[in-house]
Amino acid sequence: MYQVVHNIGMDNIFGSYLREKREALKKKNRKFSLRQVAIRIGIEPSYLSKIERGWPAPLSEEKIKALAEDLGENPDLLLALSGKVSSEIQAIIRKRPQLFTELIRQLGEMPDHAILRLVREVRDGDW
Repeated sequence: MYQVVHNIGMDNIFGSYLREKREALKKKNRKFSLRQVAIRIGIEPSYLSKIERGWPAPLSEEKIKALAEDLGENPDLLLALSGKVSSEIQAIIRKRPQLFTELIRQLGEMPDHAILRLVREVRDGDW
């Protein structure tokens, strides 16, 4: 008999987060059972179960976005937890890769409150 060994890193974070959110919704509405959510987004329930248990079963960007919509979650958050970046964000980065990679590296060193202040300033700025 073979034992399957898999990476618990990002897959486990993503799967645990999904399961927690889906189960919380299921307490209020039975339409959030594993089976019903899987069917709505177009995957097998067993596949969603594996993902929730941390198996490295990658979902496409399209399926992650469908899952985010179904669960009322931010698609960028779910993509990040799954170790992915949306194609929209990738396109933005590719326009000016050197500037954006440097910006992201610098932001990685900043405290949350400073990043939030910067985001507000950029969002509300008069360019």
